[in-house]
Amino acid sequence: MNLKKYLRTRQKEIDRALDRYLPKASTKPATLHKAMRYSLFAGGKRLRPILCLAATQACRGNIDNALPLACAVECIHTYSLVHDDLPSMDNDDFRRGRPTCQIVSTAKPAPRYDISVLLREVAVAAGSRRLIAGQVADLEAEGKRVKRDQLRFIHENKTAAMLKSSVRLGAMSANADTRKLSAITQFGERLGLAFQVIDDILDVTQTSEILGKSAGKDVAAKKATYPAVIGLEKSRAEARRLTRQAHDALSVFRGSDAEALHALANYLLEREY
Repeated sequence: MNLKKYLRTRQKEIDRALDRYLPKASTKPATLHKAMRYSLFAGGKRLRPILCLAATQACRGNIDNALPLACAVECIHTYSLVHDDLPSMDNDDFRRGRPTCQIVSTAKPAPRYDISVLLREVAVAAGSRRLIAGQVADLEAEGKRVKRDQLRFIHENKTAAMLKSSVRLGAMSANADTRKLSAITQFGERLGLAFQVIDDILDVTQTSEILGKSAGKDVAAKKATYPAVIGLEKSRAEARRLTRQAHDALSVFRGSDAEALHALANYLLEREY
């Protein structure tokens, strides 16, 4: 498939939907709504919502039904970047900002997954036992010698939990059966971890100009990262291993249904920013 064209098409589709869901910049309080729009439309790759829609495709669902869920995930992801960049965490001057999310409730429920299931999926992934748990553990690990299982806990929750929920929500919107939802879940778990391992690698191998955020901050802050714990080459091998497992998880899908998910997994493994 032409992945670049696919990404451009999906990014535009998601941006149009986000524009519909967010209050206009002139809506009172204008200061807040301008900030939300500035943050959300600051050039993000839209990876998580794209994965959500690709999972919908894999399960032969309707993209329009998945769009509210995809947009909700992107709003939560952008908010998490704001959290990351606060002085008590990464204290970064270069990243995107902060929107809110009430969008899941507008999604059309599938027979197997009503709105309460969809809302719970998002709430748990973004809550104190997943995303926030990972951020807290990340903070608490700074400057300490961290074991590999502790590092995995941070990455599974701070990064992989929302990425996994992105593809699960896409599958749920398509009314995926238990077998397919399980496969999508395994794919998301492995891909989410691989994504963060690669992020750790890029922080020590790329420049700020390429990354679009401050490079080298993980090292400077003595953060728990894969290169710091197991070394650069073993980190690269780990990213490849996790990506292979992500591909293997999709073996239950026939034909070209999961083509976009396979292509996205390869793209993330090979990315440079």
